[in-house]
Amino acid sequence: MNAKRKDVSTVIILNKNQHGTKTLQIKTKHISRFKHYVLGVLGIIICLSGTIIYLNKQNQKQEQEKQRLMAQIVSLKGQLPVKEVNKADKDKETAQSYIQAIENKLQKINGYLRKRGLPGFSTKSVGGNGDTESAKLTDKEKYSLYDEYLGRLTKTMAATPLGYPRISSFTSFFGYRSDPFDNGAAEFHPGIDFKGQKGDGVKCTATGTVVFAGWFGGYGKCIRIQHIGGLETLYGHLSRIEVKVGQKVEVGDRIGAVGSTGHSTGAHLHYEVRKNGKPVNPVKYLTVNS
Repeated sequence: MNAKRKDVSTVIILNKNQHGTKTLQIKTKHISRFKHYVLGVLGIIICLSGTIIYLNKQNQKQEQEKQRLMAQIVSLKGQLPVKEVNKADKDKETAQSYIQAIENKLQKINGYLRKRGLPGFSTKSVGGNGDTESAKLTDKEKYSLYDEYLGRLTKTMAATPLGYPRISSFTSFFGYRSDPFDNGAAEFHPGIDFKGQKGDGVKCTATGTVVFAGWFGGYGKCIRIQHIGGLETLYGHLSRIEVKVGQKVEVGDRIGAVGSTGHSTGAHLHYEVRKNGKPVNPVKYLTVNS
């Protein structure tokens, strides 16, 4: 149904740039309410503006309160008493740091011993031997001397052949024995034989450099490792070699496997310690106190 004529008003739009006019028909009730629409929009704008202004003022207040609290905290910190560190406390702290350094080195040494199948040693006796000369030293001087000594001991122990290349019983010792291939003759045995099964792991007894890894006459598959102080270890009759010439190895590293290659009557590990190229009795290197 068409709207009644009296309910519709015609709005004439004049165009200044062009000739002619345009007309727009709008319901009369909207024209009469136009003022209310304008007032409503203005009211919304005013409310939004007021809200923005209020929130801005609140933020400013909060920032001012924050600054005031920070100033109070700084003031309170300045009023706290400063703890005085006297010389005795400082010396005690220094001594404790030296003790900690010593204990760390002793733990490393015990670790090297355990890797070689040897028991560790107690650290309860650390602190001086109680003689007249040591009594003249301050705690700091004592700990400094011990720290230096243990530093050298740690490096030396890591690179000195000590302990067992594998944990097992002996089947033959260093020195002269009857030749297992000729009962009527004696032979010099330059190492120790450890009992084992083919494939059992073999570990190096000290940090060093592999100088030989391959077939070595009657030793069969053999590994030789150079250490400090003209010392060398030899591992013979292996079934498998797991290192290469020139390789750096650490104490306790697996280097090969037990076998029966070369001049051998059964699976075992032949182990030698050599000093300046000559074999020495490995028994003296099996324990720390030998």
